[in-house]
Amino acid sequence: MSVFYIGPLIASGVYSLTDYPIIGSPRFTGLENYRKLMDDDQFVHAIRVTLIYTAFSLIIYVGFALFVAILCNGTGRAIGLVRLLVFLPSLIPLFAAAVLWGWLFNRDFGLANFLLDRVGLPTQGFFQSAGQALPLTIMVGFWGIGSAFLTYLSGLQAIPGDLYEAITVDGAGAVGRFWHVTLPMLSPVILFNTVIGIVISFQVFDIGWVLTKGGPADSTLFWVLFIYRKAFEEFEMGYASALAWLLFLSVAVCTAVIFRVSRHWVHYEGRR
Repeated sequence: MSVFYIGPLIASGVYSLTDYPIIGSPRFTGLENYRKLMDDDQFVHAIRVTLIYTAFSLIIYVGFALFVAILCNGTGRAIGLVRLLVFLPSLIPLFAAAVLWGWLFNRDFGLANFLLDRVGLPTQGFFQSAGQALPLTIMVGFWGIGSAFLTYLSGLQAIPGDLYEAITVDGAGAVGRFWHVTLPMLSPVILFNTVIGIVISFQVFDIGWVLTKGGPADSTLFWVLFIYRKAFEEFEMGYASALAWLLFLSVAVCTAVIFRVSRHWVHYEGRR
């Protein structure tokens, strides 16, 4: 903990108050790096890209994973195979999955453009296009819903069947059962997946690094990728440390706000 976590944490906090070019000695500059953040247009752009990615990733990780879990929460001869197929991609390292997607949607030799050309449709730029790179990068997130899907499925199977029977007797249909039983009973799981989804999406790096290196035209310049550029390409370790601390504080504030608001919509069984 001291060597690999607490020590680097303290060091980054100290470096964030310095001008540290890595190859030289750090020079104390106080809050200059934090003041610099406010005037950095590229940093503002990185925040905007990250927020867009986070918003759509949450729709996939929280919303779409719940939809798939409900579809798979049943009995049948093939349901186990379907669950396996949904969960299996999440076992593949995201780095390897990004390499695969990058090959499939490569503008010059990818399979997608090959098929488009064979059927007479115009080929696309995909990850080499400033307008298509970010949506495609978000699409890769579908491969990561396995963990959220599994927690949803566990939560669905833990809901007592008596609740569904009681509300059905009262005349509720499928929508009523979902709104008045499924959602309230799953609310702790939804809260958990929302927090995890925000943390993961704010820290996205490997997808942007493998697929686009942040381009084209910085269309996939995520926050962590911007930190990497400043630290290891432009050798501004002090500024990069300030960016990292701001990222940490942003995630902490978002998490705190979500937990604060959750008391109004999260139902814990047994709480009075």
